[in-house]
Amino acid sequence: MELAPKQTGLSTARLERITDHLERNYIAPGKIAGCQVAIARHGHLAYFRSFGQMDRERGKTMTDDAIFRIYSMTKPITSVALMSLYERGYFQLNDPVSRFFPSWRDHKVWVGGRGGDMQTEAPNRPVSMRDMLRHTGGLTYGSALVALGAEDSGHPVDAVYGEVGVRRGRGETLMEFMDKLAKVPLRYQPGERWMYSLSTDVCGALVEKISGQRFDKYLQEHIFDPLGMKDTSFVVSPDKQDRFCANYRRAPDKSLQVIPDADRDYLTEPSFFSGGGGLTGTTEDYLRFCEMIRRGGEFEGERILGPRTIQLMRRNHLKDGKDLTQMAIGGFSETANEGVGFGLGFACTLDTVKSGTIAAGDFYWGGAASTIFWVDDAEDLTVVFMTQLMPSGAFNFRGQLKSIIYSSIVE
Repeated sequence: MELAPKQTGLSTARLERITDHLERNYIAPGKIAGCQVAIARHGHLAYFRSFGQMDRERGKTMTDDAIFRIYSMTKPITSVALMSLYERGYFQLNDPVSRFFPSWRDHKVWVGGRGGDMQTEAPNRPVSMRDMLRHTGGLTYGSALVALGAEDSGHPVDAVYGEVGVRRGRGETLMEFMDKLAKVPLRYQPGERWMYSLSTDVCGALVEKISGQRFDKYLQEHIFDPLGMKDTSFVVSPDKQDRFCANYRRAPDKSLQVIPDADRDYLTEPSFFSGGGGLTGTTEDYLRFCEMIRRGGEFEGERILGPRTIQLMRRNHLKDGKDLTQMAIGGFSETANEGVGFGLGFACTLDTVKSGTIAAGDFYWGGAASTIFWVDDAEDLTVVFMTQLMPSGAFNFRGQLKSIIYSSIVE
């Protein structure tokens, strides 16, 4: 996409506030090494800018074609892949996951206790395909998020993930992962709560099982190639590694530190293709994916999903129309998510007043290294922000960018 700001109804002068804001508040003081912002409206690119450095230690300037770890921004891509099989009639949303993985028929729900004294009960209903798409199936992240900077919950169910060997990679395959999950008790009754979890990795396994095609190959054939996402992959090939950004974290004294060996898991092909967080890619690639969603499932003549499927995905699927503050456990129940629902693969704004956001029709998600995107149907707007800073909650990039971008809409 080429810059065409006059066709977007966005003020170029006002958008330059983004440049000033990021350079003055983040790049100059060294809070982040570098970042990238892309904004499109009505299908035209209004703003695309690269800031700072992609590798501070090596003195490498951020390039427009830099490759980022997108972590949980993998989730919407995986969800679209699974829904493409829904469109072919392979499953219904309320079908049990055990239809494809029989070992899941024996799931129990945690009631109390831990270890040998753990008490469980039978689920009120089976874990469904919809549960996996919306994170309401009783799964957790175990202790997997500890490696990404989260605190260990210490919950008895989380401990079982480690005991049965759920590694989310490191030698296991998606099919082995599913068999191990069948041995872990559910944290809560299916559909009754919302908890950020390994659910989207399960969606990736479901894509592989239902299609009969290895998950990464399915994504390549049915999403990446049709959309021209030429740099999105679970592996950064040798000829592209000079474009791969370094990854950083905030030290206890809030200084910026490079994460040692951050590239290790991306330079060789894994056995576990994580639908929940394993992809790398460029801002341009992800913008193409977002534009497909904004346009109702089609981009540059290639249709990935039907428009009514996209509409279904972006609606709130939480029980009784509740928001995340009413449904979520495990760190997502704070007031920052008031007025925010969750659809089939991403969050959605339900109430602008409660959520404190200016956007009325957006759906969105982010990644562990502070990457974010949103698509706004009401304003015909797409925004992608890329950086590499762990953890993702260090700065409110999304809220700050929204204030600037929406005040730049002049027609």
